[in-house]
Amino acid sequence: MKIFYKPKWNSILVDLILLSLNFLIIYGWFPLTTPVPFQKYFIPSLLFTGSWLIFSYFFQRYLPLRKQTYSQALVKLLLVGSLQFVIYVTILHHFFKQYSGFVILAVTIGIFTVEFLYLFFYFSYRFATQFDISISDEKERPQGKPREPREIDEESYLNLINFIEQYSGKKALKYLQSRFDLRKDDVRVFLNTSIENLELIPHYHYSTFIYLRKLNDTEKINTFFSGINEKLPDDGNFVCCFEKKSTRKKKFLQKYPPGINYILYSLDYFFKRFIPKLFFSRRIYHSLKGGKNRILSKAEVLGRFYCHGFEVIEEKKIDGLLYVWAQRKRNPTPVYNRAYGPLIKLKRYGKNGKEIYVYKFRTMHPYSEYLQEYVYQRHSLQDGGKFNKDFRVTTIGKFMRKYFLDELPMLINIFRGEMKLIGIRPLSQQYLNLYNDEIQQLRMKHRPGLLPPFYADMPRTLDEIQESERKYLLACEKNGVLWTDIKYFFLILKNILFHHARSA
Repeated sequence: MKIFYKPKWNSILVDLILLSLNFLIIYGWFPLTTPVPFQKYFIPSLLFTGSWLIFSYFFQRYLPLRKQTYSQALVKLLLVGSLQFVIYVTILHHFFKQYSGFVILAVTIGIFTVEFLYLFFYFSYRFATQFDISISDEKERPQGKPREPREIDEESYLNLINFIEQYSGKKALKYLQSRFDLRKDDVRVFLNTSIENLELIPHYHYSTFIYLRKLNDTEKINTFFSGINEKLPDDGNFVCCFEKKSTRKKKFLQKYPPGINYILYSLDYFFKRFIPKLFFSRRIYHSLKGGKNRILSKAEVLGRFYCHGFEVIEEKKIDGLLYVWAQRKRNPTPVYNRAYGPLIKLKRYGKNGKEIYVYKFRTMHPYSEYLQEYVYQRHSLQDGGKFNKDFRVTTIGKFMRKYFLDELPMLINIFRGEMKLIGIRPLSQQYLNLYNDEIQQLRMKHRPGLLPPFYADMPRTLDEIQESERKYLLACEKNGVLWTDIKYFFLILKNILFHHARSA
C-alpha cells in the first residue's frame, strides 16, 4: 500500500466545506458556555481541520471514490474520526483544560455524520446510475466465416411465425418479416438470455439474433450484449425491444387521475429504478424480482449498443415498445472502472492541443457518451451549436444546463490553471473537427474558458459560432487577453441578466 499518492482535490474541497459547515452549526446554534465561541475555538478549529486533512490523506480517504467501495470509504472515515477524537480529548484533558471536551465530541460526531451522509448519497446515486458490469479487455476474435444459410421446412416456418405472433403480436411479426428472411436457418429467434446457452452456439452460425423479451425484464444486459457480439459475424444483425422510460411515464399519467398520477409515477420510479441499485437493497431486490420490470431510458439502451460494438440501423415503435435493429461492427469497447456518479470528467482539448479533463455535473443518461455521432447524424445541430432534440439529457439535466449549474465544477479546472473565467469553450475531438482549420489553429494558442464569447454575441449557427470565436481570439492577440476578457465579461453578464442567455 502506497503511503504517498496524488490526492483528489475535489475530495479535499468537499471536506473543507463540510468541516466549515459543521463548525458554523455547532458554534452558532449549540448552547455553549462561552459567549464568543467563534473567537475562543478559532485556533483549535484550524488545528482540528489541519489534522483531519492529514489523517484523511494517510488513511487514503482522498483516493478517487469511484475506486473505493462504500464499506472501505466508511471504515476510513470511522478511523479518522476516532483518531481525531482520542487525540484531541487527550490533549485538552492534560494541557488545555479551558476548552470543553463536549465541543470536541460534538465537532467529531457532527463531521462524521455529515461525511457519512455525503458518502451514503454519493454511493446511492452511483449505484443507481452505473451499469451492471465493466468490460475489462478485448477478446481475440476466432477465425471463420459465416456459413451459407438454408431454408427451413414449412412446418418449422409456420411454428416460428406463430410463436412470434403469440408472444409479440401481429405488428411485430409483420415488421420482422419485412426486414429479415425468417425462412432462413441463420436467423435465431429466442427468449432466453442464459450465458450458458450462448456459449453453446458456434461462432458465426447465425447472421441474425432476434430477442423478443423486453430488455426491461432482462438481467445482466451488458453481459448479454457482449455474448451476442461475440457470436455474430461482422455486419450481423441483432434485434431487441424495450419499453422507454418516457412511454412508461405516459402510461402512468394516462392511467391515473391528474394529481395522483405524478405521485404514483414518482413512487414507481423511486422503487423500480433508484431502490434496485442502492448498495443496501440491491441484492435483496434482484433476488425477489429477478431483474424484471426495470426502467430504461432510450439513451441508456442505445448507448449500450454502441458501447458493445453495434451500430443502430433502425428504430421502430410497435405496441408501446421500441424495437431496435443494430448491426455488429466491432468488438465491445474496453472499459476500466467506469462509474456514473454525479461528477464527471470529459476529455477536451486546451491550449497547444493539450488533452485536459473538464469537470461537470452529470446531466445526461448513462451511456450517452457513446451516442454523439449517432445524435449528430440523425438530429444535426440547432441554433447555438447544440444538438437538436438531444434525448440524452435528463429532466434535471435540462434545468441544470439552463442555469449553468452543470458547469460549476469547471472551477476546479480554473484552479488548476487549465482554464480561465472567460475564453473559448473546450471542445471534444468530434466537435472540434467540425471547425475550419483557421479557427482550430487560433484556438491552439489560447486557454479555454468557463464563459465563452458565445454568450456575448449569441450566434445561432456553427459558422456564426466560429466567427464569434475568431473575433474574440483576434481581439485577445491585438488588445491583450486581460483587457479583452474584462470587456467580454461585462457583455456576457449583460446578456445573462437582461437577455436571458442560457447554457442550453
